[in-house]
Amino acid sequence: MSTVQGAGVVVTGAGGGIGAALARRFAAEGARVVVNDLDEGRIEALAREIGGVAVAGDASGIVDAARDALDGTVDIYCANAGLASPGDVFADEEVWAAAWDVNVMAHVRAARALLPDWLERGSGRFVSTASAAGLLTMIGAAPYSVTKHGVVAFAEWLALTYGHRGVKVHAICPQGVRTDMLTAAGSAGDLVLAPGAIEPEAVADALLAAMAEDRFLVLPHPDVATYYRSRAKDTDHWLAGMNHLQQKWEATGA
Repeated sequence: MSTVQGAGVVVTGAGGGIGAALARRFAAEGARVVVNDLDEGRIEALAREIGGVAVAGDASGIVDAARDALDGTVDIYCANAGLASPGDVFADEEVWAAAWDVNVMAHVRAARALLPDWLERGSGRFVSTASAAGLLTMIGAAPYSVTKHGVVAFAEWLALTYGHRGVKVHAICPQGVRTDMLTAAGSAGDLVLAPGAIEPEAVADALLAAMAEDRFLVLPHPDVATYYRSRAKDTDHWLAGMNHLQQKWEATGA
């Protein structure tokens, strides 16, 4: 892809799963890649593998260091770091706060750091790894579902506010992906996500296809588009179906 070849790309949460798959795919396409994660050992190994640069630390504050590693220019920023955050409305305040900070505010902080340069030069791509839960919802994971809705909303806002000024935005919204996050989803993930789970590499393929078409929604599971339309067309029917799924989950002893 001409959009990717030679581009300066940053991928947060690249220690494994979707992030590592994105980093490998961008490197294979000829990009210059910075990989970020809290786990310094894992990203240093990945950086050696793909010929990239590792910048360890909290994803909320690494834009300047990543920009320096890319000789001053970030062309594509993949805000991929995230928390699974299972739990219901009674989850501890700390769980809610952590989900909000990582799943939403890390994207906001990155955009704040990136936008001045992107708007000045009239180009840049912001990729938010959200979830099908951000378009639909996920049983057993209130903090996750709510914050993933939030990050989709933020990505939409970026797209509609800055699209005419050269900023492209993509929201990745997969269902089950065979990563540690799927394991962390527990029995709810086993019921809803595991049967149709895909490999992280399929998510990377879907993103590159969406970038080639300048398409906002990245849906590695095409059925999500059907569910999304159904939810909008008859919300009450859709909610009743999800409640039935909730009851089925509870019957398993969740």
